[in-house]
Amino acid sequence: MREGVAYTGVPSKEELRQAPGVPSQERMRQGRVAVIECVQEIPCNPCESACRFQAIHIGEQITDLPRIDEEKCTGCGACVAACPGLAITVVDKSYSETEGTIDFPFEYLPLPQKGDQVEAVSRGGEVVCPARVLSVKKPKSYQGTAVVSIAVPLEFVDEVRSIKRLCRS
Repeated sequence: MREGVAYTGVPSKEELRQAPGVPSQERMRQGRVAVIECVQEIPCNPCESACRFQAIHIGEQITDLPRIDEEKCTGCGACVAACPGLAITVVDKSYSETEGTIDFPFEYLPLPQKGDQVEAVSRGGEVVCPARVLSVKKPKSYQGTAVVSIAVPLEFVDEVRSIKRLCRS
């Protein structure tokens, strides 16, 4: 079976390894940092404009893949809601001895609430592990996209990228 975004809609491990927006494991262990899983050369640059620290660079061609400057990125998350492709998360592998955090865009209703126990899912939507909601941010500047932060066991931080949609009555 062929893998990759062109065939499945989900970036393959090889595509992610080559993506210039994915920071090193060492940097992710130092604290919050943007992880830009943009692997298709399409005309797009809102992430670059959203970053007030100039840590994201597209380059001369608007179709170039975004690059992350690991030293400049503070993990503020302004780029997460700005990405129309929902391809950016903020990862922190230094959260605790046993847990890391992932902040991701979430455009479904109902929104989770701080403290909720949820099911964390992979890029392909498969349930990976339980997670705890740390925060849900939805300021006007995010233009309708909520950013959810969850804590998951450290061993799943690289795999988890969202949560299973909630059903509330």
